[in-house]
Amino acid sequence: MSDSDTRPFETGSGENGPGETGSDETGSDDARPGDSGADRALVSPTGWSLWAGAPDEPGRPLGPRARGALTADVCVVGAGYTGLWTAYHLARTHPALRVVVVEKETVGFGASGRNGGWCSALFPTAALAAQMRPALAATIDEIGAIAREEGIDCDFVKAGTLRVATTPAQATRLRRTAGTEWLDANEVAGIVRVAGAEGGVLDPDCAVLHPGRLVRGLAAAAERRGVTVFERSPARRIVPGRVVLDGGVVRADVIVRATEGYTATLPGLRREVVPIYSLVVATEPLGPATWDEIGWERRVAVTDDRHMIIYAQRTADGRIVLGGEGTPYHFGSRINPSFDVEPAIFDQLRQTLATLFPTAATARITHRWGGPLGVPRDWTPSVHLDRATGLAHAGGYVGDGVAASALAGQTLAELITGRSSERTGLPWVRGERRRWEPEPLRWLGITGGTRLARAVDARENRTGRPSRLGSVLAALTGGH
Repeated sequence: MSDSDTRPFETGSGENGPGETGSDETGSDDARPGDSGADRALVSPTGWSLWAGAPDEPGRPLGPRARGALTADVCVVGAGYTGLWTAYHLARTHPALRVVVVEKETVGFGASGRNGGWCSALFPTAALAAQMRPALAATIDEIGAIAREEGIDCDFVKAGTLRVATTPAQATRLRRTAGTEWLDANEVAGIVRVAGAEGGVLDPDCAVLHPGRLVRGLAAAAERRGVTVFERSPARRIVPGRVVLDGGVVRADVIVRATEGYTATLPGLRREVVPIYSLVVATEPLGPATWDEIGWERRVAVTDDRHMIIYAQRTADGRIVLGGEGTPYHFGSRINPSFDVEPAIFDQLRQTLATLFPTAATARITHRWGGPLGVPRDWTPSVHLDRATGLAHAGGYVGDGVAASALAGQTLAELITGRSSERTGLPWVRGERRRWEPEPLRWLGITGGTRLARAVDARENRTGRPSRLGSVLAALTGGH
């Protein structure tokens, strides 16, 4: 998506994608079956995705459980991108600091290990997008540089995002903002052959990567620099100076909450950031003949301009990963592993894959997964440190969090250590934000908006013209 035309129900690239530290305080661990039709796919309600570590992948050992009374200078709650980037930069710039990370599940259990693998300079709200863009674009390059420096093999390739117009309405809307950057159908086909493409826009500020390898490699890099990462150590309560765990307590001068989509599971925070689910599928590795038909030689990220956003990448091992097509929200901000499996949305993604890439229509879907991402009431991510209490937090990326979380982590590290920089002066560094409405208003608003977005897409497909209701949706979510 372009910064000036953020679609209202984007569930982006997992940059945050599903949440950053695992929690389930609302239901059982029983999963609904996810297979549909003749497909036989791996479906897990507990976060097993294409990006989960393979048995032969070298990796860091599982971290210990936190037990008893512990002390630290900084305690980070959540071992996803936000928490680990914060810890990494603290350890890198101030190695004498005692930094502890506590995670309910395992490193990268949430969004950081389940997203679509986009690392983009996209920002959810248009009002701040232009101001945030240079820092986010620079962060993409920095992620690639740190991955190389730390030996993190995460298949990082920066080739940009191709936003394709697949309907006349999308073409009209994209042309309004593209200017001289508009690519005609032949130029788009030279990058990737998307069925029905009428043109598109190439945004250079995006990379694709293997999110699981990045988050696990980042944890290992932080540990090499002296950070202690505790896994299977649920935080039950966060108060100034103390994190209460199932098996103990961590006392620290500064406590960073980096829980993103799982924030609602903490006491008193159910209305702070709502968990909205994004779903993803991955094909088997496609053969040379299929890739000859599709093209896609550069690993450019691909999307179109529908309101119910989709996101796709070609992986290093020759698969297509496709996500989006739905933003389920569950009443009361509930989170449950069974919500990671939505057969109807998986079917929609399968159909979208076949529509965009007909030669891949018969490819086997080998992985299906999902999880919650974090959405604040104003749809704007934020970074904050309360110096009086020592409590800090960052997040609310609305699905565009891989680069944003790295920028947030570095910014938090600077705020904590008292360093002023261009990053600490960015507009998302701010205090308290508006909370979501109580139920049932929250459910009615989010669910109604999702249904309206689907209806707008259907109307635009039928009429061939952009709908004014699309502008209304975008205005409600900060897109215009």
